[in-house]
Amino acid sequence: MNPVDLSFKLFPGGSFGEFNLPKDLSTVISHGKGSKLYDVFGKEFIDCSLSWGSVILGHAHPAVTEAVREQIGKGSSFSYVNEPALELAQELVKAIPCAEKIRFAASGTEATFYALRFAKAYTGRSKVLKFEGAYHGAHDVGIMSLFPQKLLPFPTPEPTSAGTSKKIQEEVLIAPYNDLKTTHRIVDQYGEEIACVIMEPLQRCTPPVKGFLEGIRKMTQERGILLIFDEVVTGFRLAYGGAQEYYGVTPDLAAFGKAMGGGYPIGAICGRADILDLCTESNLGKERYVWFASTLAGNPVSAAASLATLKELRKQGTYKRLHAIGKKLRNGFKVLLKELGIFGQVLGDGPLCQVLFTEKPVVDYRTAFGADREKARKFVMELFKNGIFLNPMGTKLYLSLAHSDEDIEKMLTISRKILQKIF
Repeated sequence: MNPVDLSFKLFPGGSFGEFNLPKDLSTVISHGKGSKLYDVFGKEFIDCSLSWGSVILGHAHPAVTEAVREQIGKGSSFSYVNEPALELAQELVKAIPCAEKIRFAASGTEATFYALRFAKAYTGRSKVLKFEGAYHGAHDVGIMSLFPQKLLPFPTPEPTSAGTSKKIQEEVLIAPYNDLKTTHRIVDQYGEEIACVIMEPLQRCTPPVKGFLEGIRKMTQERGILLIFDEVVTGFRLAYGGAQEYYGVTPDLAAFGKAMGGGYPIGAICGRADILDLCTESNLGKERYVWFASTLAGNPVSAAASLATLKELRKQGTYKRLHAIGKKLRNGFKVLLKELGIFGQVLGDGPLCQVLFTEKPVVDYRTAFGADREKARKFVMELFKNGIFLNPMGTKLYLSLAHSDEDIEKMLTISRKILQKIF
């Protein structure tokens, strides 16, 4: 059977999720190397998905491959403190401003889920404030108002998925990103019930406006509300110490994943010791005890991959390069839109980029929602046809250290032809 036919037979939609390609464009990956992916039919792609941003060094990086190969011979999972995980925890505490202690998890979803549990236990409160359009993992809170269509009045949440808890829905408050005034109003109304604010410091590809993160930090501190940074995307991507180093705002807790693992599954909750110590088992039976366990947390293979990845990221010039290629791509798109007379906004920071076809500046989910999604869908489908591998939902383009200037130039050349065709 054709591999694509087989994938549609075995997997709903022919993919692992959020990759809703039509069948004629769907494929099956054979292997990856550097900035490229190759499918079973021999086609080469410039990869701008990077396993949803996980492979920050590029595919099959020799340092990561060698570290994993060496560790596998020593054992693949212990569910207990091990040498690579201990060394990794030391490095995280050194690198991340908020990190006094660490608890490892198996994914970013686990990390944010547990961060929310810690916040509720520590404060004794039940409500969570999140920002419209933000993704914080696959759990019920994480996908609340992820892709809302009704645009309900704030702070009413809109479930993005069926099967979510009505009780959880009642505990989630939704605010508009980059809007301190509205957020302050919600916090004034519900402050005594709010355990935490969870947020992406850079929400998807939308940067925070000046003073927004600082305003949220001040607001939460004044109300005894914990601030959680979801750094699953921004961690080790914008700066070595994450978005909290990059923007100069330190949260109480932070969740990490993706790039930290260099393509291997990993998550981590970092933060204040007095909060994380609630999961110490000697607290069992006490009111604020937090149950925490994860079979693959601190997995030595993932930890070894992470250590190798972080060693590469610590090399001189790494972040200068990541920011330079991102800026080159974003500036290239801006020039294209201007030359072709197309209304559009180019978002992102560091090695992240998103193009939205709208005349209005994009500062939050609702301004992004007003963009021309039909044109955007055509654009990403044509990019895929022409050898650019990306998430067809078009939420963001990821770049790695393996992407070359030639890759960027090729992407822009292809984009020019596509934009001329669809506009």
